Amino acid sequence: MLLGFRIVPTPHLAMKTPTRFTGSLALLFCLSLPLSRAGAATVDTASPPDLAKLSASAEQELRGDILPFWLKYTRNPENGGFVGMITADMKVKNNVPRGALLTSRILWTFSTAYRVYHDPAYLEMARYAYNDLAEHFWDKENGGLYWAITPDGKSQASAAPDGRIRPPVKLIYGQVFGIYAFAEYYRATGEKASLDKAIAIYNLVEAHARDHEHGGYYDVLDEHWNRMAYKANLLGSAPKSQNSHIHILEAYTELLRVWPDAGLKANHRELIEMVLGHIINPKTHHLILFMKDDWTPTSEDISYGHDIELSWLIVEAAEVQADPALVARAKAAALDIARVTLAEGVDPDGGVISEGNPSGYTNTRKEWWEQAEAAIGFLNAYQISSDPRYLAASEHSWDYIQKTFVDRVQGDWFNLVTREGKPLPLPKVSLWKCPYHSGRSCFELMERVRELSEAKGAP
Repeated sequence: MLLGFRIVPTPHLAMKTPTRFTGSLALLFCLSLPLSRAGAATVDTASPPDLAKLSASAEQELRGDILPFWLKYTRNPENGGFVGMITADMKVKNNVPRGALLTSRILWTFSTAYRVYHDPAYLEMARYAYNDLAEHFWDKENGGLYWAITPDGKSQASAAPDGRIRPPVKLIYGQVFGIYAFAEYYRATGEKASLDKAIAIYNLVEAHARDHEHGGYYDVLDEHWNRMAYKANLLGSAPKSQNSHIHILEAYTELLRVWPDAGLKANHRELIEMVLGHIINPKTHHLILFMKDDWTPTSEDISYGHDIELSWLIVEAAEVQADPALVARAKAAALDIARVTLAEGVDPDGGVISEGNPSGYTNTRKEWWEQAEAAIGFLNAYQISSDPRYLAASEHSWDYIQKTFVDRVQGDWFNLVTREGKPLPLPKVSLWKCPYHSGRSCFELMERVRELSEAKGAP
């Protein structure tokens, strides 16, 4: 999510997003700790990276590769929505279930693109995605969004990542991406119906998924918004997860920008406290991936990509609250996470490892979204601290993306590569593979470079 991108004003907004500001000197103490250990990534800090070059590369990637790919290949006029899948060799498959998650993420991406550039082609795509989400995925009986629908769009479908048959669910992770997308479409266009849908989903999540005893939110409910056994959770075998909570936070931040409701602001503030107090491990500075109702951890696994993603999302959320003390706490947490991620989760080639645990790496493959989040997260850490190691790390991540993930033949990014950088034959487009992480990294890098340039008085 972008804090600013003030290239195109949006006068209909009810809430002005505060500008990022640099951290206090007290936070710099964190950076006196060593960043590297045996086998960890090291970065060259001899010369400062060229910020203008980073921004230009991000914009070229966005407008010359990512957005054109999704515009050209992904719409399916036969169903008024998007293709179900495009394989690694660019074969279209429309006989698989379609997910609201993909449509939501396309809607967010092209809404943001239109808000920034005012290109009619981006608006057309955003409106197409909006209609798909509102007409085909909206649950007219129970409210909210279906997780997935059959290829013909006539009924809900089970679309578990493991391929097993599952009952229809209201996965809160999917619901909040609807909030995120509808709110951004309203932010870009001022179309009130989109804001109304974002608010409607928010109210349903608060009414049914909120844990009023322990705080936070349950991951999974049935199609009627009743709580289900956590074994039905598509994200993992636990009632609560970091993955749901960081994206609830992201969605509520986006909604609060355009709908400054007092109740939302209070719930958003409480969620920030839950993340700081229960999801970030204060000893390791990794995220606790899965928890019981009372926040007792059920896993010691580490997701380095989620770590660095939260590091900047938590700062953004705190800044929207406009509470300097909260912002300082969020920035301190962000620096701890960035320091540990760089020391433990980044290979010498600049790529972020997928997973580990206290004993070491458990999955050394590298996914597209983890790299996108690292480029943002390390630049965020540099903005807070002015430590050139983080600026170098961000550029290193971006260079790795350009060398390893950008598909120079077919367009867009590869889904997954081996540790050595060999692309694996996973879909280019699917329920999960989308333009949101890659596109957002470009928007964020451009905006943050602009902020840094303004702060330094650069022309």
